[in-house]
Amino acid sequence: MWRRYSLSSANLSAGKSIVKLTIYTDYSLRVLLYLASKPDATATITEITEYYNISRNHLVKVVHNLGIHEFIVTSRGKNGGIRLARPAEDIRLSDVVRKTEPDMDLLECFNPKTDNCVISPTCRLKSMLYEGRSAFMAVLEKNTLADAARPIAQANSGEAVYVNISQLKR
Repeated sequence: MWRRYSLSSANLSAGKSIVKLTIYTDYSLRVLLYLASKPDATATITEITEYYNISRNHLVKVVHNLGIHEFIVTSRGKNGGIRLARPAEDIRLSDVVRKTEPDMDLLECFNPKTDNCVISPTCRLKSMLYEGRSAFMAVLEKNTLADAARPIAQANSGEAVYVNISQLKR
């Protein structure tokens, strides 16, 4: 089971989380960002695990799943590796989250199979949270992997430039 990873905003009081994504999704996004930073090259699982200092076993599962969902292409052998299956500009962040998150249920009442809440029929909170989740996904829908991989300083100019991860200081 993957533990939950919290995306929180500095503007929220007491650092409360607004949305939680799994570590699995976090690792999936990291792999894709790494590959987007090297659009004309392949990378290895070992290279990515060493860069991010994350578990190889977990990353193998993540890479396998990303291949199944056709975000990446893998090749075995001496010159093998992984690369993006299509340009980073064509990969929507929302698609990655939808394929890697087991569910996006913020409350048990979001899923009719698990909804045991006695106030569910009259509760307005569900629709408010559903609207918030929809807004979150709308932001991811309008942004691509290329947008996320673009250095912040150059994102404002609109110039499509990729970071060479091997030259970054950790």
